[in-house]
Amino acid sequence: MESTITFNIKKPSGEICPAIKNKIDCLTKPLGSLGRLESLALKIGTIQQTLSPTLRNPHNILFAADHGVIEEGVSVSPKEVTWQQLSHFSKGGAGINFLCNQHGFKLVLVDAGVDYDIPTGRGIIDCKIRKSTRNFLHGPAMTEDEFRLALRRGSEVVEDVFKSGCNVVSFGEMGSGNTSSSSMWMHVFTGIPLADCIGAGAGLDQAGVKHKLDVLTRSMENYRGNGSVENLMAWFGGYEMVMAVGGMLKAAELRMVIIVDGFIMTACMLAASRLYPDVLEYAVFSHQGDESGHKLLLRFLEAEPILNLGLRLGEGTGAVCAYPILESAVRMINEMDSFEAVEVTKYF
Repeated sequence: MESTITFNIKKPSGEICPAIKNKIDCLTKPLGSLGRLESLALKIGTIQQTLSPTLRNPHNILFAADHGVIEEGVSVSPKEVTWQQLSHFSKGGAGINFLCNQHGFKLVLVDAGVDYDIPTGRGIIDCKIRKSTRNFLHGPAMTEDEFRLALRRGSEVVEDVFKSGCNVVSFGEMGSGNTSSSSMWMHVFTGIPLADCIGAGAGLDQAGVKHKLDVLTRSMENYRGNGSVENLMAWFGGYEMVMAVGGMLKAAELRMVIIVDGFIMTACMLAASRLYPDVLEYAVFSHQGDESGHKLLLRFLEAEPILNLGLRLGEGTGAVCAYPILESAVRMINEMDSFEAVEVTKYF
């Protein structure tokens, strides 16, 4: 039996906040004139407990797995697309590849539960739990042991990148059907009506969305678990999603900055916060995506996304795309002069 994994996540001390804010306020600019850069600098400085925060060796960890519920026709994306795209990522040329190249991210690819025998030698980390989750219309997507193993393996991947000098991490995913799991997590952990949690995913038409709602409604009616956070996550989740949750929790334990991507990763952060609420203190929400439930989920979390570019690709693309804004915030607090240093009269 897989042992239960726990995390030691501590809320960053707020005692340093007045000093960070004072440093920002005394930079050569009108008070508050750099807007969101100022609040981001305050957040990153608080996470790192320093007046001179740094962002080092950024990584985007992409977990891939298949979902049994895809058998019900809830996605236009066939199951084989998961392994085909994972292979594509390993060769370069996908959306996440050009963004990682542009912004200096190392891309880490992880097979969490792809329904295919991934060839060795492609740089893909083998953390496969099983070839696809089970169909949650008829029962739990994964066992409790599989759930705990996925948490552990996601945690271990983050620990490895941390040891390489990384202190800022984003997470991506690939898995046909995973918007269905995300919608279920959103519904059970927020109470928002299921119909408002469901969108087009990879491109369902109106009839497809209606069918998806029917399948997920029946899945909820068929739920026979004990109602605990862990049980709900295991019953309706995906291996790649649970690994991402484990990765987020380990990142928070290690006091890393976590850049949250789109709808699926926001659902993962929601689930992570149901296990350890203080994980949210380490999260920066990168963007508001085009999946219909994402805006509602961000509002529920009282999260202010950095970008709104109509993105809905996943893979971590929105998180990596937003990274230069975080970098600008850190450069602001470290590279701008203070009024006192350059003998400029403080004019506010």
